[in-house]
Amino acid sequence: MTFDLRDAAISLSYIAAAVLFIFGLQRLSSPRTARSGNRLAAVGMFIALGATLLDRQILSFGLIAVGILIGAVVGVVSARRVKMTAMPQMVALFNGAGGATAALISLVEYLHLSHNGGVPGLVKVASVLGIAIGAISFSGSLIAFGKLQELLSSKPLKFPLQRLFNLALLVAVIVLGALVIMDRQGADALWIIFGITLLLGALATLAIGGGDMPVVIAVLNSMTGLATAITGLELNNEMLIVAGMLVGASGTLLTLLMSKAMNRSLANVLFSGFGGGAPAAAAGRATDATGLTARETTVEDTAVALAYARRVIVIPGYGLAVAQAQHDLASLCAELTRRGVDVKHAMHPVAGRMPGHMNVLLAEANVPYDQLVDMEQINSAFESTDVALVVGANDVVNPAAREDPSSPIYGMPILDADKAKLCIVLKRGMAAGFAGIDNALFYRPNTRMLFGDAKKTLSKLVEAIKTV
Repeated sequence: MTFDLRDAAISLSYIAAAVLFIFGLQRLSSPRTARSGNRLAAVGMFIALGATLLDRQILSFGLIAVGILIGAVVGVVSARRVKMTAMPQMVALFNGAGGATAALISLVEYLHLSHNGGVPGLVKVASVLGIAIGAISFSGSLIAFGKLQELLSSKPLKFPLQRLFNLALLVAVIVLGALVIMDRQGADALWIIFGITLLLGALATLAIGGGDMPVVIAVLNSMTGLATAITGLELNNEMLIVAGMLVGASGTLLTLLMSKAMNRSLANVLFSGFGGGAPAAAAGRATDATGLTARETTVEDTAVALAYARRVIVIPGYGLAVAQAQHDLASLCAELTRRGVDVKHAMHPVAGRMPGHMNVLLAEANVPYDQLVDMEQINSAFESTDVALVVGANDVVNPAAREDPSSPIYGMPILDADKAKLCIVLKRGMAAGFAGIDNALFYRPNTRMLFGDAKKTLSKLVEAIKTV
């Protein structure tokens, strides 16, 4: 047995990359260390790619160079041009690209081996699983993108006997996969599996409401990681196995955490068709089922309440991202802090359209990290808070989740904005959130509605507070 310097360098590089991935993921758990975590993971990926290029089996460095160039251009341009409101859609597209890549590599590797001496049993199993899981992740991610981008309706799209039809598709995939593994079918069956699972992923995601897309993206992310790890087994590539397992495990943990934050099982998220209901009444004429009317306030009155408060808790939501008002909110909070007001931002796990959406949004505006407080730590502070300022949030502050057993969101942990002495809600109108239900918070005696575009309203508030 001879020592091979090239093989040793590849193995050591893969170990170094894996360690960097793990530490990068660990640092992503906090806004304060997230940037360095991203850098560590990026360095790890650079090392892994460099080590892969040392592989003797590479046939064309020219094709690889072209692929890297195209990917780099698309990635850089997309990342610079994408709006913060569209970041979840971009995540969905990137995730789908990973799933498609895993599926196609599994298919190509099977074809390659079948024409060069036969396909080992492990590779047959890996090919079937990699193609099926990767294709579901790809088509499901495209549908999630369409719903988030509002190219498709956010309502669950179903047809009669859809679950039975989806089950039949799944059974067909299992049967064809078994035939491939038993050597009774070959590449043609794999192409059919690829087509069926593309359809299955699309139909399954179409049947889920827009309000559950953040959880769906996490599920699809874990599936892409699993497909990647399976592809690594197929190619005998340790780096792909490690990277896929890390992505799959983190996606699974994130899915479970988000389901817990919504107080719903994963099965309920995937199969209940929740969300996408009709919007509430228009602003200015809004009343709830008991006849209570939402009370409107003005910029001037809101400025006085904020300026003379001792403690203010800001609750950001997707409406803040839509209005691109994070910098205006940061200016408002900086002005309040300068006046001696204790300002905190209450972060709900499922605010926005993807996990951590609001954290990223506020970090972009350079909001101090120590002002971002998780729901579990801040809820007890609302009762001693002078003003709760809700900016574009809806379902995550709906008291019905705590009080109304008939509500579809009953039991979901929420931010207790209604317990503050005064709650001011910034919204364009009285439209419902992703859950498609009216918000009981809007009609509480201590709630005031400040209607208008969040960016313009926050800018006016900053100027008004300066004159108080």
